Amino acid sequence: MTEHGVHRISRYGVLALSLFAMLLVVGATVLSWAGRFRPTADGDEGTAAHLFQLAILLLVPTGLLFLATAEWRRPWSVGKSLIVPTLALVVAFSTLYYMEHVR
Repeated sequence: MTEHGVHRISRYGVLALSLFAMLLVVGATVLSWAGRFRPTADGDEGTAAHLFQLAILLLVPTGLLFLATAEWRRPWSVGKSLIVPTLALVVAFSTLYYMEHVR
């Protein structure tokens, strides 16, 4: 596989993992507000939390692969590819912070 192909796959991986993490947190928040999701009192975070942690863990090597194979002669193109994943992660971690501390 060429470097361009690896970069394209890693770009889609970064996008998919960040959107997946955001959807997990926002989905759990909406279900919690609707009364359909209640965290257990025994301290277990649940499947959604573990999937979120896995998504963030997998995002690190995927993001490093994306940055390593990026064409740095066109930094604007690299930056544009990271706008949506960055916004998704900001929404995910902001919602997570709100649900843990403010609520």
